[in-house]
Amino acid sequence: MTSKKTFLLSASIICANALDLKADIRQLEDGDVDYLHFDIMDGAFVPRLGLFPEMIASIKAISKIPISAHLMIEHPDNFIPAFAKAGADMIIIHAESTRHLDRSIRLVKNIGVKAGVALNPATPLSVIDYVLDNIDLVMLMAINPGIVGHALIPGAMKKISDLKNKLRDYPNVLIEIDGGVTFKSAPDMIKMGANMLVCGSSTIFKPGELISKKIKELRQLLK
Repeated sequence: MTSKKTFLLSASIICANALDLKADIRQLEDGDVDYLHFDIMDGAFVPRLGLFPEMIASIKAISKIPISAHLMIEHPDNFIPAFAKAGADMIIIHAESTRHLDRSIRLVKNIGVKAGVALNPATPLSVIDYVLDNIDLVMLMAINPGIVGHALIPGAMKKISDLKNKLRDYPNVLIEIDGGVTFKSAPDMIKMGANMLVCGSSTIFKPGELISKKIKELRQLLK
């Protein structure tokens, strides 16, 4: 793992206050969050639009928190260089979005950025069998991508456990869960084998509550 912590928390920036993002970033720093999670959406691969590389560059100028760019877009190879140049520390590609997953991963790695692969709920784990030597993270979608606030999809917990077993010979590959992360589900996700959680409106971004406080409450719950 990339940290001495037994689990990592990644803050979903799309859930932050767009009109006061700098203040939210400072709260995330105070809470010692491990990553900033950027949802990049094109309205085609998923049914909504998301964030853009210039925003990553602006945040990198004021914060040292590592950034992961989650590319929920078609033809990801066309955009990987832009997000790497903007300052993404990790780029996560959906296996379903490219015909040549190995080529896309190698593009990320050759630029000098960590590479992750995201899998939609119905995508089998077998699609990553021949790329495990070249990736740093596998992200399991516990909801259908691009739809904020949906409930955890049945079967997600078993998939986490199955992935943990698959990665028994790859201890440095992180298991990240995106979607369905709540104060109720998070402990079970960690128990089943996840070691990184994407935190959004159901956990740390609660209106009227301090982000740093919610991060600390979640960490305490997961001990």
